[in-house]
Amino acid sequence: MPTLLLDLVHHHLTMLKLETMDAILEPTMERAMADHLSPLETIGFLVENEWKTRVSSTISARMKSAGFPVKKRVDEFDFQFQPTIDPTVIRDLMTLRFIQQSENIVFLGPPGVGKTHLAIGLGITAIEAGFQVMFINASVLIERLKGAYRKDELDRYLKKLVKPKLLIIDEIGYLPFDSAAAYCFFQLISRRYERVSTIFTSNKSFGEWGEIFQDQVIAAAILDRILHHCTTMNIRGESYRMKDRLNHDTLSIQQT
Repeated sequence: MPTLLLDLVHHHLTMLKLETMDAILEPTMERAMADHLSPLETIGFLVENEWKTRVSSTISARMKSAGFPVKKRVDEFDFQFQPTIDPTVIRDLMTLRFIQQSENIVFLGPPGVGKTHLAIGLGITAIEAGFQVMFINASVLIERLKGAYRKDELDRYLKKLVKPKLLIIDEIGYLPFDSAAAYCFFQLISRRYERVSTIFTSNKSFGEWGEIFQDQVIAAAILDRILHHCTTMNIRGESYRMKDRLNHDTLSIQQT
């Protein structure tokens, strides 16, 4: 390709923000000539690489904005250590039909059994499938909801929380909700109800949620909306963190 034409093609690719195609244009042309690729094959290679780069960039941006405290994938989960979890159910959830059908998931169980791991893993799966995801700790969520309520900005903040196709609310039950918090949380659940999906993790059984919200009536109203279209998994078993600690202590004893 003549130098002037090559420069013009680079210029147009830059103006169109096709940065990957611009970067690999000349090596691709050399490969096309060496391997006798057709024009369509050459264009296909350039477009495919541009697309892969953009998808990767989009996923990275969504991962960053999701707010995950750590990255945990479902395939890293030790199902043998937690036999109360049916892997078949988890695999079905990984199809993300629950998001397409605006259904919820609740993981119940004591601390350390893998509730947050599974929630984050499903969140990452959803991001890689093109969905917007937001992760937030329940206590942080409540403080932000109450702050917005005090500033008369609750409606604006709720609109932000309704936008993600999947919202993950982690660790419900570690701190009680006062009346303002319960009201704000009810508004959030009502707005997301049958529109978008939410994953909840909690160390409290549903029978104890009245204690969390300090109001049996509002707890019942919240649970009614959450559980109407919902998969609930009650995880019973040992704590991963305690397992790791016990293994570490055992190794230390053996070494001494």
